[in-house]
Amino acid sequence: MQSTPMPATRDQAKARARQIRAEHAGRGAAISHAEALEKVAAELGYRDWNTAAARLSNLPDVPLQVGDRVAGTYLKQPFAGRVLGVREVHGGASFELTLQFDAPVDVVSFDSFSAFRSRVTATIGSDGVSASRTSDGRPHLEVARA
Repeated sequence: MQSTPMPATRDQAKARARQIRAEHAGRGAAISHAEALEKVAAELGYRDWNTAAARLSNLPDVPLQVGDRVAGTYLKQPFAGRVLGVREVHGGASFELTLQFDAPVDVVSFDSFSAFRSRVTATIGSDGVSASRTSDGRPHLEVARA
């Protein structure tokens, strides 16, 4: 059985309430949206929905946090490392990451030349993929929690 992550924002909590309503309706026991919100509040450990709504953030989801262990590809080269910095840009539509690689990554594909990077800063979307692309269309950076 796979568990779903607990809601961290009001939007996620409201989505969870809709899911609870659908589950109850599927069992033939319809409940109101307000009752579903109260159930979400209880799941999160709050006494009622008003308290939960006041405590939950309404900020956009941040895909990574400072200190997270990450892995992925940078300029088509695999890496593992740690997030040193995260900055929201474009109103939460994307995030600027600073990564420290565990081992330097050679970002040049020529046999006769090398250029190693151990720390990079790049902008990613909430999916962990950069909009910037190499000449063959691959994302500059693809990153996820390790």
